[in-house]
Amino acid sequence: MEWLQQQGSRLTRFFLDLYKAPLFELGEGKYFTLDLFIQLVFYAVIAYFIGSLISRLISKSILSRFKIDRGTKEAISSVTGYLIAGVGLLNVLRGAGIDLASLAVVAGVLGIGIGLGFQNIASNFISGITLLFEQPLKVGDLVEVDDLRGIVEKISIRSTVVRTLDNVFVIVPNQKFIENNIVNWSYRDKKCRVHVPVGVAYGTDTTLVTEALLAAARRHPRVLPQPTPKVWFKEFGDSSLNFELLVWVDDPPSIPQFTSDLNFSIETELNLRDINIPFPQRDLHLKNPQDLIPIFQGANNLKFSDHDSSINSTETENTESTDSKSLATQSLGNLLRQITFFQNCTPRQIRELIEQGYRQMLPPTQVICHEGDPGNSFYVILSGSVEIYSEKLNKHIVNRHAGEFIGEMALLMGIPRSASIRTNEQTTLFVVDHTNLQKLLSNHPQLADQISAELATRSESLEKMGILPEKIDSEQGMFKWVRQRINTLFDI
Repeated sequence: MEWLQQQGSRLTRFFLDLYKAPLFELGEGKYFTLDLFIQLVFYAVIAYFIGSLISRLISKSILSRFKIDRGTKEAISSVTGYLIAGVGLLNVLRGAGIDLASLAVVAGVLGIGIGLGFQNIASNFISGITLLFEQPLKVGDLVEVDDLRGIVEKISIRSTVVRTLDNVFVIVPNQKFIENNIVNWSYRDKKCRVHVPVGVAYGTDTTLVTEALLAAARRHPRVLPQPTPKVWFKEFGDSSLNFELLVWVDDPPSIPQFTSDLNFSIETELNLRDINIPFPQRDLHLKNPQDLIPIFQGANNLKFSDHDSSINSTETENTESTDSKSLATQSLGNLLRQITFFQNCTPRQIRELIEQGYRQMLPPTQVICHEGDPGNSFYVILSGSVEIYSEKLNKHIVNRHAGEFIGEMALLMGIPRSASIRTNEQTTLFVVDHTNLQKLLSNHPQLADQISAELATRSESLEKMGILPEKIDSEQGMFKWVRQRINTLFDI
């Protein structure tokens, strides 16, 4: 029993001596021991956790009060945390009595060997510092590297965490983002353009296709109104006329879902206008067509008398439905050409018109705008008629018919609506907003002249509103003043 106690005592003294045994001299009679090493590790861990705690505190309590984007906020808090942890570690070393100058010499000697063995780790470390300071990408950005596409969730010293659009987290070494070409969809400006390819059958009216694609784009809530959507005629394909719809969005991570939704809308608009999306096809040429004549002659002798009445009734119904559908879906280009100041437009100018405005079909008694509303749209009546009336006075003012324009005074004079407008019957309007009206008037000065001439006849209304700077006697002087005001307001 005593022998066991003696052996246990010797073993304890052995480990205590090993624990406090000097491994190498640090300078000024101080030595590096296992005891000192454990203390340094313990205090270094405390310094790291303090730095992380302060980093989170800065991010959630201080930076959240300022209008700083998520990526910048994460970068500031991360760098601050690393600096605090580094300063804390240096203070721990100083408190332990370690001469940092001698430690630098030892670190330099060991660094040669360690650097060769941990070259990739060192490279990722330096790359992480570069990412945090230069910020070519930030937390919350949508990025593409190689075949990986996702949102940056975290940037640390060694690696970056990227969450794919399928909600899969991928840990990417920082070196990848420094050495490779990176597509950052969110860099500086999140606004980006999406290309949606569409193929239609040969023989389709290209202007009608342009209208259908733009209608689908304008009806989608996430398509930005500015810059306006565009349609490109890309090429004559093997089996189709290939177009491309270009729209702008400001939410890059949602682009896959957005594209799917837009494709559904495009299909609806194409079906509405009886525009076909073709299958790949090949032409078949027969060398001896005369051999097939007896076969077709035999087929012509078949009797279909039992079905004649049903076929005729079906054809009648189809004709009626086609006629009604054609009235509702008549080409916007054809409707615009029926308007006096668009009659001489080239096909290219008609396409530009369709890009600057859109068709709006309204039922009878539908209110288009109310008296006092802001003037943010200009209307050209393509078919039907409308009534302009005063809600305050409960008084009819005038009716406007196809070929005339409405809503021009408020928009062109920069004042609220002076009257209300409602439809008298089924009416189709060509609607242009303020921004696109500037392009429209610049490209069609004859329209600006005609609008100015119309407004010049309303001098009494303008005078009552207090818009006229002084009494203008002649109609020609009134026309010049209105034209100059339009030029000034729309910078044309």
